[in-house]
Amino acid sequence: MRVFWHRRDLRIADNRGLAAAAADDTVLPAFVVDDGVLEHAGATRVRFMLDALASLRATYRGLGSDLLVVRGDPTEELPRLASHHDADGVYWNEDYSGLARERDAAVRRSLEDDGLVARAFHDAVHHEPGTITTNEGEPYSVYSYFWKKWRDRSKADPYPAPGPESLVPADDLPADPLPDLDDLGFAEPDAVLQRVGTDAAHDRLDAFLDGPIYEYQEAREYPAREGTSRLSADLKWGTIGVREVSEAVEAAAADAPDDGAAESVEEFRSQLAWREFYAQVLWANPNVVSENVRTYERPIEWREDPEALRAWKVGETGFPIVDAGMRQLREEAYMHNRVRMIVASFLTKDLRVDWREGYAHFRELLVDHDAANDSCGWQWAASTGTDAQPYFRVFNPTTQGERYDPDAEYIREYVPAFEGIPAEEVHGWPDLTDEQRERTADHPHPIVDHAEAREAAIGMFERARGDDGSGG
Repeated sequence: MRVFWHRRDLRIADNRGLAAAAADDTVLPAFVVDDGVLEHAGATRVRFMLDALASLRATYRGLGSDLLVVRGDPTEELPRLASHHDADGVYWNEDYSGLARERDAAVRRSLEDDGLVARAFHDAVHHEPGTITTNEGEPYSVYSYFWKKWRDRSKADPYPAPGPESLVPADDLPADPLPDLDDLGFAEPDAVLQRVGTDAAHDRLDAFLDGPIYEYQEAREYPAREGTSRLSADLKWGTIGVREVSEAVEAAAADAPDDGAAESVEEFRSQLAWREFYAQVLWANPNVVSENVRTYERPIEWREDPEALRAWKVGETGFPIVDAGMRQLREEAYMHNRVRMIVASFLTKDLRVDWREGYAHFRELLVDHDAANDSCGWQWAASTGTDAQPYFRVFNPTTQGERYDPDAEYIREYVPAFEGIPAEEVHGWPDLTDEQRERTADHPHPIVDHAEAREAAIGMFERARGDDGSGG
């Protein structure tokens, strides 16, 4: 018998480690609620995790088995489970953060000390970190070069799901209830999450492939449109397999009705590659979650401004597209990717607040929080990361709103104070006089002057570079 340790792979189909365990022996599926992981979790992600576990357990029960869920330290719980059920070893799929790798190494030592087999597999990505490198064998720091190799490298087919004959019968397992949020020390989140589970993930994929993928290249930039796949949480938690997604995308490419549609499909493929690029950045540099990747001659003079940070978090900056995005985050535990870039630029450039403050807030609220994607995304916006935007590129939130939400539909959805107000007045809100704003809508006045903030941000980075003429 083999214990299969589920983590961020809450599905049975296209699960590489689970398929390997089923090929080797009968499988006991297990999940360990790890308090060490919960210390870094927010209520929305724990809610998603519990709902996904319920869905996964229902799948196993439909096959005559069950998902065994225990709480504790996996270095203790996994050897105990293996011993209690007379299993020969434990299989799992890899994760790439520094904390996950430390935990997995400790689990491996604990299992091997007990004479148990410990096997780990690369499942969350197509290509194992460290296998797509420069000609000198170094990890890529520029995405475009990584993408060229990634797209041309063959991809594995989806792995088969285990059948009932490969699973421990439910009669041999305790039918303990799943913990709830209160048991784990979390309050029910205010955000309303999208449907959770493998069926829901496949429904989202099918809906995306049924038209939107062929308009993705343009539509993905407009938050008021249903132009994205909304699969980010599913890929983060593994309620759908990356090979399943890629296989379906390849089929969509073959069916593309014209060159423009084919280019849109290719653009979506490139987003899957970005996910793996950032995974290999994290793998090569685990400190990317807390330390600047790009070095400057001097420390960056980030500002400490608790009131500005509070206004940003609650969507009261007085910049409509920024406030809409931050309110979407609170209401849905999700934010459109274009808007993520806008709000990140605003925090790090207009407010000159350390990107780590934004990363911590996203980690707390985003249901799709992924250490690699989020830390690298924040460092991209802050001009401190791998392949980041230049420090002198500062998004103008007004221009961004006009360009990507021209009719202010997205803004009005999340900032109802602007309901019924013409789009040009919504976008022009930061440029109105205080008297005009008082007459227009009940919404906060802008907390900074963007033009002045832009110059201040550029100056901050020039001083860090030693370009301010002071010698350094």
